[in-house]
Amino acid sequence: MNKPHSPACERNREPILAVLSKYFGDRRHVLEIGSGTGQHAAHFAAAMPQWIWQSSDRAENLPGIRLWLEEAMLPNTPAPLAFDVGGAWPAERYDAIFSANTLHIMAWAEVEQLFAKLPDITRDDAVLVIYGPFNYQGRYTSDSNAAFDQSLKARGEQMAIRDAEAVDRLAQTAGFQLIDDVAMPANNRCRVWQRRGDR
Repeated sequence: MNKPHSPACERNREPILAVLSKYFGDRRHVLEIGSGTGQHAAHFAAAMPQWIWQSSDRAENLPGIRLWLEEAMLPNTPAPLAFDVGGAWPAERYDAIFSANTLHIMAWAEVEQLFAKLPDITRDDAVLVIYGPFNYQGRYTSDSNAAFDQSLKARGEQMAIRDAEAVDRLAQTAGFQLIDDVAMPANNRCRVWQRRGDR
């Protein structure tokens, strides 16, 4: 099996790392939800050796992730977890959660489930960073995002670029407050929330 490769991961990894370095700077245990190819896990864990970077994805994607991690041979990357929002969740609690390009792939009910269960796996001051395209007030931020949304819906009717305000409501209900919204290349965003200790 050849290592899976995403050109988009190569392009966006440094801008994302800049955001993670700022908001995960004092974090130790990071769970990546939906690690995809494994490229981000290998790159971020190498750049920030103080993080224990726990990758996760559906079982069919784990072999490719393992290839990236085995090649990197890093001490801070445990074996990837089989993880699906509708299945069993990790028993450990993390002080940081990262996910890239996942919300528009999942059905909205799965997005709701993801946020509803975050309090069960996060510490009181956990930081959440989600990368990807978002709509604002129901509007696309670019023609390319509009075209991308149409291509998503052609692949599956459950897929769609999510409205930032709707995601913020889910986060707030789960006890997470939006603390930053960073513009990224190719009309993407890094949205950053922190868990409030009163929940």
